[in-house]
Amino acid sequence: MDYIIGFLIAVVIALTGVGAGVITAPLLILFLHVPLEIAVSTALAYSAIVKLIVVPVQVVRRQVNYRVLGWMLLGGLPGVIIGSILFKHVAAHGPRTALYFALGAIIIFTSGWHIYRHFRPAGIARPNKDRSKLIGLIMMPIGAEVGFSSSGAGALGTVALLGMTNLTSPQVVGTDLAFGLVIALVGSGVHMSGGQYATAILVKMAIGGVIGGILASGFAPKIPNRTLRLALSLWLTVIGLQFCYNAVAKPETAKAKPAATSTVIAARKPGDASASHN
Repeated sequence: MDYIIGFLIAVVIALTGVGAGVITAPLLILFLHVPLEIAVSTALAYSAIVKLIVVPVQVVRRQVNYRVLGWMLLGGLPGVIIGSILFKHVAAHGPRTALYFALGAIIIFTSGWHIYRHFRPAGIARPNKDRSKLIGLIMMPIGAEVGFSSSGAGALGTVALLGMTNLTSPQVVGTDLAFGLVIALVGSGVHMSGGQYATAILVKMAIGGVIGGILASGFAPKIPNRTLRLALSLWLTVIGLQFCYNAVAKPETAKAKPAATSTVIAARKPGDASASHN
């Protein structure tokens, strides 16, 4: 199942362009029953792996604006470190319902952004003035949100780049992907220091993801990805609303015993110490 999850996520990303972080954590929680704190950390690491494959292509195509990327990282790097540390604190000491609500809210926003892009009028005016030097201020809370929930960098980063720079569309995509790669790597390192990882699951997902990405890239030009993106965004909106509802109306469903993480992960690969979060 781990291979299949990784394969399907990579296929969806290749066909729709929707980010890995917003898809991975919900699938791990819903289908593999991974505790949320492990799901978020593993999703962040998987997102970094996916971007390690995609970003070099953007670099070769010269679609990364390094000046704007530098300003983004100036705020994003401290932000993702703060968000990751905050996540570790909340996961260890509660309230755990905040994790579910935060994840649900980010999923709703991200999917809502994709739905908006589907229906928005064509030819919306772009800013004439470059305000990229101020983008670091926006990237700090975005980085913190990524460190806390593993998702949202793609949609939020795109919004900031479209509103504060005059980059071309390919440059927006390439620069945002490069930003997402760096903060995912840094965030993964902070999460890894807390031991909140399911190594065995991550490795299997990565293998499935590489295969899925290679296969899907060949079919992507022939698939109506705009329609698929809308359908996926609608489904993610429902999932995000469910997470938020459970956190508010059914807080007991968002609670987990401290030992649950070790039990679930260890049960997947008995005797493998690397599969346990502690």
